[in-house]
Amino acid sequence: MHAYGKGWNRMTQTLQTYRSTAQRAAIVLAVFFQIGSTFLPNLGFGEPIGDRSDDVRTLITPAGWAFAIWGPLFFGSIVFAIYQALPKQHHNALLKRIGWFAAAALAGNGVWATWTTLNEISAPSAVIIAATLVCFLIVLRVFVRWADRFTTGERWCAVLPLSALAAWLTAATIVNISASLKYHGVDAGDAAASITAAIIVVGGVIAAFAILRSEGNPWYTLVFLWALLAIYLKGGQEAQPVALAAFGSGLLVMLAALARLRNPANRAHWFG
Repeated sequence: MHAYGKGWNRMTQTLQTYRSTAQRAAIVLAVFFQIGSTFLPNLGFGEPIGDRSDDVRTLITPAGWAFAIWGPLFFGSIVFAIYQALPKQHHNALLKRIGWFAAAALAGNGVWATWTTLNEISAPSAVIIAATLVCFLIVLRVFVRWADRFTTGERWCAVLPLSALAAWLTAATIVNISASLKYHGVDAGDAAASITAAIIVVGGVIAAFAILRSEGNPWYTLVFLWALLAIYLKGGQEAQPVALAAFGSGLLVMLAALARLRNPANRAHWFG
């Protein structure tokens, strides 16, 4: 009877951690959609996202070279999709927990790219990217609260790429909202530099708070700093308030990360 009970418990645990084929397939398809949607202009549909961005460029829009980060982000997405689909990960409790939110977030990137390519960076695009960010932040929250030690595969194939995407979407959402306002005719005029600086500071405070809550997530920190650097070297060279705001926000973000990573337990959580 005792042996039967142990066998039943193992079977129950296996069923509880089993990840459905639908979830694994959804993530793979979402990554394919996320990347594939950016090639629509090459197929004769719509305009390149870079051109759309240039049409509504504001002082908060990062320098063009910053968007090269999508190369590593796409690569990380592919690594994540392959990793989570491996047979050994069919019973991964962490992946089961984040799976559907990750699929929604990755697909959200594809929806945003499709909308922007075929239309403009406008109010609907801001809503899409904000909803996508919420999904990424839910995934990030799971990573922070995960009590078990990450395996090597989880750390480098799931935590790193999805944390990086969450950070970039945080910055991109702020930029998208600013661009959408310009598209709809909201122009700050002579106060543009001051208002942009205020937006950057608010964004920096939000990011610093997120980093404190995420126990100093280094991948989120580095990617957000990348975005701030690109803003500093573009809009910051056109308006001093923007430069000061980007620099100050970057300093705040770094201090938040360092404050949390001073704790050995937090370093072990993220780096192993």
